[in-house]
Amino acid sequence: MPQQKTRSRARADKRAGKSASTQAGEYVKEKIHKLKRGQGNAKSRKQAIAIGLSEARRDGVKVKPEPRSKRQATRPKSRSTKSKKR
Repeated sequence: MPQQKTRSRARADKRAGKSASTQAGEYVKEKIHKLKRGQGNAKSRKQAIAIGLSEARRDGVKVKPEPRSKRQATRPKSRSTKSKKR
């Protein structure tokens, strides 16, 4: 869960008319900071960014979704030649 300071900073950004990515950056910044201290649940920098954006979305920041092309590239491809058990 994001800290109260993070939420209030993001809300202040919204009141100041900043973009959604700036607002979400507060959440990402917190996750990166926790990663560097060895706390939190992220294993890598990329994962920390994804978790931060997810928490921002949950708190109502209107962050754009990841592009479809990038989403499909990271997903494992389904195996069409699976051996069926009989």
